[in-house]
Amino acid sequence: MLLYNVTLILEDAVAEEWLQWMQEVHIPEVMATGMFVSHRLLKVLDSPNEGVTYCAQYVAETLESYNQYQEVYAPALQQNLNDKFNNRFVAYRTLMEFVG
Repeated sequence: MLLYNVTLILEDAVAEEWLQWMQEVHIPEVMATGMFVSHRLLKVLDSPNEGVTYCAQYVAETLESYNQYQEVYAPALQQNLNDKFNNRFVAYRTLMEFVG
């Protein structure tokens, strides 16, 4: 099992709009790809960064599912994010493996 984590640091001015868009549009679109079996959205409370920090996490059962998501679906979904919140956020993406 793999955890795909997307950490986003948002400008305060767009944080509420982004959160609503994530919950109503983006996360449902990501999950509709069928590449992930679950997800969660977290707010970082002790971030050293300015702005508001969130982590969107998606669980993939196999590396193949994750790779297919990255190749087939991620470019368009990430472009939608960039189009809607252009230059109002910074994103860091990491892939982790469950070990325990």
